[in-house]
Amino acid sequence: MKISIVVAVADNGIIGRDGGLPWRISSDLKTFRRLTMGKPLIMGRRTFQSLKKPLDGRDNIVISSNGDYRPEGALMAADFQSAVSLARECAKARGVDEIAVVGGTAVFEAALPIADRIYKTEVHGAPPGDASFPDLDWSAFEEVAREPLPAGPNDDYQATLVVFDRLGDR
Repeated sequence: MKISIVVAVADNGIIGRDGGLPWRISSDLKTFRRLTMGKPLIMGRRTFQSLKKPLDGRDNIVISSNGDYRPEGALMAADFQSAVSLARECAKARGVDEIAVVGGTAVFEAALPIADRIYKTEVHGAPPGDASFPDLDWSAFEEVAREPLPAGPNDDYQATLVVFDRLGDR
């Protein structure tokens, strides 16, 4: 079962601002949907709340230490390891072999040691923000694909999807 991180990161490392994305890039949203459709998604509570509603066609697994938090349309996990176990069950039931970890920073930090793949949208800009992608030893990964994302007329920045696979054994 492959564990993948799906993230958009600006040139300055920023991934979020005020509980949302610090840019508008329609092709990135379409790419996110394409990469995650039909798969279990693992995310933190704040990331889930930024979505406004559960993402359709996917198991939304939300990590929260608040046992009373029960959002409609989501499965709950108390910690990252529990979320991965639940995601594995969901993936098996769906007949898929990939789990997508979609944020935020603390969830990415927990996923990095076990991530097999990173789908990184490189946002070619430096917007202000208050959430960053964790530091990562990129030498543990190799670039396996690169795809420029077409810019829409209302997009804030150009972007490129880069796919990285982990090298060798962990």
